[in-house]
Amino acid sequence: MTTTGASEGVAARGAPVSGPWWWARRRSAALDVLLAVASALECMAEGVRFAQEARLPELLGVLLGLLVGSVLLVRRRWPVVVVLVSIAVMPAEMGGLLSVVGLYTLAASDVPRRITTLLAGMTVVGTLVTTFLTLRQDVATQEDFNPPAWVVPVMSLAVGLVLTAPPVLWGLYIGARRRLVESLRERADGLERELSLLADRAEERAEWARNEERTRIAREMHDVVAHRVSLMVVHAAALQAVALKDPEKASKNAGLVGDMGRQALTELREMLGVLRTAEGTAARGVPASDAPERLAAVASRARVPAEAPAGARSSVPVAAGGVPEEDAAVPGAGGPAEGQADGPCLADLGDLVGQSRAAGMVVELSVDGPAEEPGAGPRYAARVEQTVYRVVQEALTNVHKHAPGARARVRLAHRDGELAVQVENGPCEGDAANAGLPSGGNGLVGMRERVTALGGVFVSGPTDAGGFRVSAVVPTPLPAT
Repeated sequence: MTTTGASEGVAARGAPVSGPWWWARRRSAALDVLLAVASALECMAEGVRFAQEARLPELLGVLLGLLVGSVLLVRRRWPVVVVLVSIAVMPAEMGGLLSVVGLYTLAASDVPRRITTLLAGMTVVGTLVTTFLTLRQDVATQEDFNPPAWVVPVMSLAVGLVLTAPPVLWGLYIGARRRLVESLRERADGLERELSLLADRAEERAEWARNEERTRIAREMHDVVAHRVSLMVVHAAALQAVALKDPEKASKNAGLVGDMGRQALTELREMLGVLRTAEGTAARGVPASDAPERLAAVASRARVPAEAPAGARSSVPVAAGGVPEEDAAVPGAGGPAEGQADGPCLADLGDLVGQSRAAGMVVELSVDGPAEEPGAGPRYAARVEQTVYRVVQEALTNVHKHAPGARARVRLAHRDGELAVQVENGPCEGDAANAGLPSGGNGLVGMRERVTALGGVFVSGPTDAGGFRVSAVVPTPLPAT
């Protein structure tokens, strides 16, 4: 690429190429035409004088000047040719404008610097020799002018440097500035492409995060609501079976159904309250980035209470439509919900098993390992204990759904660096009443996601005896302090 000023092929301000042939712009073509016409006129006049001195036809001098001056038309395409032609016509004292413009174009182009230096040096030597011979001849013709011997060489050297150095230096400056602008433009284009890629990746990460959050919210709501509703259905089925035979037991089952229904509605309302609160704070300009964590905390606060006595009723007021009326349960409102623990722990497994026993299931709970000291606080990190609790909760819910009347056994083992849990049930008894609970197929998936998220191992499958077994091993980091 041999251009001056703007880069070849790119017009001003990034406009597309619009000039003819090798010109990037029509303005560049017009400038070169004007320079070629001026150089041709100069060379034609100097050619006539050279023809007279050499006793040649003046027409030959005119044609030579026209041909030499027109070489400037190709200065952007072949700057080396322009400089070589200017050097070739120096003995005829032609092409002053041609030499200056050619050197500038050569220095500003992308021609290797060694070629530029060689041609500039040849131009200086040619100008020096031509000027020296011309001045010496003029001094010799003037008998009354006898300058010192050093005047002619010094003047010749000065003329050679004045006609050569300025266009070369200016061309080098213009070329360096043009290359700098091109590099900055390329860097800006590269940064724009990188920003576009980063924006695309950020959008992908945001979409992935939204999907992950939806999955987590769905998992929490499934764990909280599905378990309680499943037990409600089991108690309702038992209530229907014994309503006429055993009124006292029917009353007890009715009380349990009411309690569980109110608890499920309260927890569901807390979740919806968090979502509405997050939307309200976002509308008022308040950051709501912690809404997902608050929602997960509300969902994980679904502790299973101890088995209530027969006919017991919850103290939560209920409106006419069956919806709890306590607004203080919404997180962020300063009510009692904020003072509750962050989620269930291993100490609540007894209550969880007791609630399944109250629903008619025969459940055995065994714990291997050192017993917990009273008042010592959680033994493991909160996420570990909540995950184990949810595994047991979902496994027992599946027993209610798919194996009514089956015996279940919950085993918990404290090991060095890990916590193991296993829930196994036997085959379904033929005379047990089936509550007809629907299944969405998300329970095992949610358990596996919880366990693998902590770096644990989850295995589930049928047993040889016709039952089903769920096993999980979770690493046990120290609890947060």
